[in-house]
Amino acid sequence: MIKYQKAIKIINKIPFSLNDEKISTLNSLNRVCSKNVLSSTKNPLSNNTAFDGFALLSKETKGLSRKKFKKFKILKSLAAGDNPKIKNYQKNSSIEVMTGAIIPKPYDTIIPVEKVKYFPSKKKPTHIVVDHEVKKFSFIRFAGEDFNLREIIIKKGELIQPKHIMALTTLGVKNLYVKKKPKIIFFGTGKEIVDYKKKSISNWEVRNSNNYYFTSFGKSLHYEILNGGIIKDNQKKKLKEKLKKYLSSDIDIFATSGAISAGKFDFIPELIKKIGFKTYFKGVSIKPGRPIILSKSRMKNKLFFGLPGNPISCAAGFRFFIYPLLRKGLGMEKEEKFRAKIINQYLKRKDFTHFARCLVNVNSGGTVELRVLQEQQSHRIKSFAKANCWGIFPSGKDQFKPGDIIEWVPLIPSS
Repeated sequence: MIKYQKAIKIINKIPFSLNDEKISTLNSLNRVCSKNVLSSTKNPLSNNTAFDGFALLSKETKGLSRKKFKKFKILKSLAAGDNPKIKNYQKNSSIEVMTGAIIPKPYDTIIPVEKVKYFPSKKKPTHIVVDHEVKKFSFIRFAGEDFNLREIIIKKGELIQPKHIMALTTLGVKNLYVKKKPKIIFFGTGKEIVDYKKKSISNWEVRNSNNYYFTSFGKSLHYEILNGGIIKDNQKKKLKEKLKKYLSSDIDIFATSGAISAGKFDFIPELIKKIGFKTYFKGVSIKPGRPIILSKSRMKNKLFFGLPGNPISCAAGFRFFIYPLLRKGLGMEKEEKFRAKIINQYLKRKDFTHFARCLVNVNSGGTVELRVLQEQQSHRIKSFAKANCWGIFPSGKDQFKPGDIIEWVPLIPSS
């Protein structure tokens, strides 16, 4: 059995990477960008007005004051989307402009509409009256001030979100490269496992939840998860045939729950060895989820995770082992962990890392607080249903008191 930190180091060193594929920008939501996307155009394309008002040539306002004012003839009006060209520029003239309108040359500044004095009247103006100097480039949005040529829109390894779609479509990016969706197949095992839809079960039976938690967790992260069903303890041959079949498919990761300890019916370790998987580790000093296996096919770029059968242990295995591996394969940065003050005492085995079901919130003083819930045993689901995060209690310490700072992560990652 190895420490959790060592298991993560092994995961980080495993040569596992998902292929790239080119897709439409409009289909890229929640995919991971595999190459930096650069802007091929500027935004805005040209200088335009940030305000409704009148465009002037700033040097023509030099020396103006209340005692020395000047009238500027209104040549035309321009709205956003209008062609800005003017045929004949006239000295001491102005153009009425609406927000977003392109500023035609040689005009280089704007007087906001609220500060404009009209002549002869506001209803039928022919000129505006200016009685002060106007600074050059007032209320002007500059070409490329948002995005310039060859500027990065979205970085390699970033999860594409609606905010990125806004930028990509604004800049006319039609296609981009993303990482292939991870494809995982999950098999539950156990003679006692029955369909969750079964209305009445015997007291020696257990309704299936692992398959559905695993697939729903994957769907929330936009992975492709296949439900391989349940393999009974006397169906080792059936699982062996399925694993062999999928070794030649585009499945990236095989995962199972149960049958991985050292009991009479724990057949998984020997089975995967026979079909050509090399084991990286078996057993990690964690709670919940200690009996966990990570193996890799000797012939194919396929990985195998054997997770414990208890639902919470299975959930912890996915969250703290499979998920970090998938981030690595997708080219994403390591997940950020958060920190909080715990508000109740927590005791644990000193040489183990514990993943505790917790509630995190911000108190009235702005401090992030974390409460460790009761009923932390791996077969208890109620505390998991109440929790909103995992508290990570590292090995090397057996007692944590209120006020101690620990790391935590959400139950389901946001990316």
